[in-house]
Amino acid sequence: METRSTSDTSKLTNPAIAALLAFVCFFLWGSAIPMIKTGYNLIGIDNNQTASQILFAGARFTLAGILVIIFGSIISKKPLLPEKSTFKYAPVLCIFQTIGQYFFFYIGVAHTAGVTGSILNATGSFFSILIACLIFHQEKLSFNKLLGCIVGFSGVLIINLSGSDTVFGFTFLGEGFMIISTLMSAMSSVLIKKFSQNENPVRLSGYQFFLGGIVLIIIGLCMGGHLDNITMSSVSVLLYLAFVSAVAYTLWSLLLKHNPVSRIAIFGFMNPVCGVFLSAFILGETKQAFRLNSLIALMLVSLGIYIVNVSKKK
Repeated sequence: METRSTSDTSKLTNPAIAALLAFVCFFLWGSAIPMIKTGYNLIGIDNNQTASQILFAGARFTLAGILVIIFGSIISKKPLLPEKSTFKYAPVLCIFQTIGQYFFFYIGVAHTAGVTGSILNATGSFFSILIACLIFHQEKLSFNKLLGCIVGFSGVLIINLSGSDTVFGFTFLGEGFMIISTLMSAMSSVLIKKFSQNENPVRLSGYQFFLGGIVLIIIGLCMGGHLDNITMSSVSVLLYLAFVSAVAYTLWSLLLKHNPVSRIAIFGFMNPVCGVFLSAFILGETKQAFRLNSLIALMLVSLGIYIVNVSKKK
């Protein structure tokens, strides 16, 4: 297993650097939402074509795995080949992070209102902290962590519940699958923290992506999925999405390796906020992004992040 220098570790545990890298992750993930919609339009995938969406996701994550392995090999100046520990940890992680999370996510999104889906997806930050504290006992559950989550989540509610088309309800294929997806995502964050203590997080990320992407491709094909309109534009979007996953999840894995889960997971509330503002620039949805409620939401999310992290100061 490769080890990082003390200098590299101290940089990753520095609150300012950790905050900056976490924001980069969610900036990239926020750009993925409008780019996925763009990719669907270019390829001709409708909202109800779940099998094709899963196939599209499988292609994205397979490419992401290849990119991570290539980047890791360049950085380490030698092939990033799997080791014994990789075969032990990567299959378990990909069940939660790539296969489980995105299988349930794509089906849930197809049967859930966008507002409701965004709110439920943001609960992953709650789940990550609770699982790390109460199940794996990686850290203690403090008042600051609970308060920070509540404040941050209130920002997510404000930015999503301001529309007049908000509809509440519950269906197993919709809201039920979205909750399962967020649980899978939260579990994967805790597993990354655990597994990366004994495995190179870059190698772990690359091979779990590749394996999970192949499984999603098989599932999508077995469900009757197909990608018809393959053009330079659609391939470029797919490559960008693969790049987003490769860079963001690799940085995320490194941050989780060297920081408490709560310090990093709380930044998850930035995801829907970044998605709103980036959608404004990419999809032209400027009216939603620059309303007063969006700015208030951004401040509440930032305050929640500060509350969780302020207790870490010596």
